[in-house]
Amino acid sequence: MDILSSIGNTSLVRLRRVVPPSCAEVLVKLESENPTGSMKDRMAEAVISRAEDDGRLKPGGTVVEYTGGSTGASLALVCAAKGYRLRIVSSDAFSREKLDHMTALGAELTLVRSEDGLTTKKLILDMIEAARALSREPGCFWTDQLHNHDSIAGYHALGEEIWRQTEGKIDAFVHCVGTAASSRGVATVLKRCKPSVRVAVVEPAESPVLGGGAAGPHRIEGVGVGFVPPLYEPALVDEIVPVRTDDAKDMARRLAREEGLFAGTSSGANVVAAIRVGERLGSGARVVTLLADSGLKYLSTDVYRRR
Repeated sequence: MDILSSIGNTSLVRLRRVVPPSCAEVLVKLESENPTGSMKDRMAEAVISRAEDDGRLKPGGTVVEYTGGSTGASLALVCAAKGYRLRIVSSDAFSREKLDHMTALGAELTLVRSEDGLTTKKLILDMIEAARALSREPGCFWTDQLHNHDSIAGYHALGEEIWRQTEGKIDAFVHCVGTAASSRGVATVLKRCKPSVRVAVVEPAESPVLGGGAAGPHRIEGVGVGFVPPLYEPALVDEIVPVRTDDAKDMARRLAREEGLFAGTSSGANVVAAIRVGERLGSGARVVTLLADSGLKYLSTDVYRRR
């Protein structure tokens, strides 16, 4: 047994106080129970293990990635456990806690400056190019999360856990889109088990590209990259739900104060969207979403900082 064996098998709990009357039952998966406090531990373990198995990552090699933080901490965890060097491209657009967490686990950071702390299409593309340059050095393996299909398989177990924990009694699954690997991985499993399960994906209302709108700046970390991610599979998606950054932040605060659930901004967006879907489905239905990471990653941000 090592630290990587503790990834997964997270709790599923019912929301009690933030869900309005006549809404469907809303259940949330507590992905903060993973070792780094994020669901990204699942994909990090998958992409590194598969790269080892097929020889893309060799002993003594260096892992390279661009990330807003949670993926970086998860890769740092896996690389620390397996003994690889890790070089991360990130930005000041993301919380100080995320950057410090990556560094604490041994990641070497290169930071790309943002426009006033905002997540924009330009920022993501600049980060990708910086990672591409690093990956050209000898002995490097670029995980390239926006294109790496191994990350989808990393979330199949998450879908299987949800199916098992709900005993198949699930009507809808709701989740934000960043790389789209997690929503696709879970949806693939749930729709295989029950084709009628409704899949709703969530994006920032300020950057509604999945719904055919224009890219724009927003402050929901880790999602809404400003273009349709290559791993996005529209055939698995029944609905796209735009959520405003302010509404996502407000819900994150409500989850902490009213439910005792401490999570980040994208988790707040997930719950806002899950409630909207649940209100349409009505009482008697069941909606599942994810609390993707821990609120500890956002203490220095305006989500939780005392004003």
